[in-house]
Amino acid sequence: MIPVRPVGIIANPASGRDVRRLLAAAGTSTPEDKASIVRRVVLGGIEVGVERFVFLPESAGIVRRAVDTITGPELEVLHLRRHLDERDSTAAAEMMRDAGCGVVVVLGGDGTNRAVVRGWPDAPLLPLSTGTNNAFPAFVEATVAGVAAGLVATGAVALTDVADRAKVVRVEIVGEAPDLALVDIVATSDRWVGSMELFDPDRLVLTVLARAEPASVGFSAVGGLLHPVRPADDAGLLVRFAPPAAAARRLRAPTAPGHHAALGIDEVRPLALDEAVELSGPCVLAFDGERRRVLGDGARAIVTVRRDGPWVIRPAAALELAATHGRFVS
Repeated sequence: MIPVRPVGIIANPASGRDVRRLLAAAGTSTPEDKASIVRRVVLGGIEVGVERFVFLPESAGIVRRAVDTITGPELEVLHLRRHLDERDSTAAAEMMRDAGCGVVVVLGGDGTNRAVVRGWPDAPLLPLSTGTNNAFPAFVEATVAGVAAGLVATGAVALTDVADRAKVVRVEIVGEAPDLALVDIVATSDRWVGSMELFDPDRLVLTVLARAEPASVGFSAVGGLLHPVRPADDAGLLVRFAPPAAAARRLRAPTAPGHHAALGIDEVRPLALDEAVELSGPCVLAFDGERRRVLGDGARAIVTVRRDGPWVIRPAAALELAATHGRFVS
């Protein structure tokens, strides 16, 4: 008999609430919104037999409001040293892996999911959009997401039958710890990280993308409007930028929700998986829309796109497969 595994839930209280909302036209995701989503995920999981849920600790009251009247399953909030930043999501993912979770449901955007994957690189993920950049997570009704997560966690459907191994952008920095992005890395000519403000087109150097989708927002859309690359394609994309005023080609693209910018384009070409792109400092590297690393003068980095990321569950596929097996009929 297949054991019933726990479902982990990481609800980032800060997702969908950063400074970019003051500069673009992105919507917000409040703690009340997230609590409603978490509650529906838990109820969906209970419906198909999940017996234990494991939660990221947070101070916004998301979990407390979500489960305060739910009885039956074991509801555990992890005990971890909290930093009130992305390190909490990374540490929680590691602990959920060690606790044997069969699925991790993530409420956040590209950055939150990146933090989770840094802690559990091949995690079985069901990412739900509540962030600013949402190229990686999907917009799925939480009830359906909870049922799908439960079907995988209980063994009613096999993970490999209803999930795809994601591509990631890996960055090897000579003399420093490696890093990764789930959608894109962007290099700018800045010399310090600064705030999370919108990117200045005059300072863009290049982007390497694991996916380039025209119907998205951010640098995935930039790449997608030039040369689409789907998540299923065994390829990535390289785009080199030039100052818009001097560029032979210019593109207007939605670089943030509700915000279009004119970008100068110098080069666009597909990348084979594992094909190396070399970067030299000084520059700043942004991972999935968030500036994180500085390459100093003379520093070098090697960027590649690889298909060795998390397993991303397709909720519709999970429910369809379970339905064909008669899982919902008594």
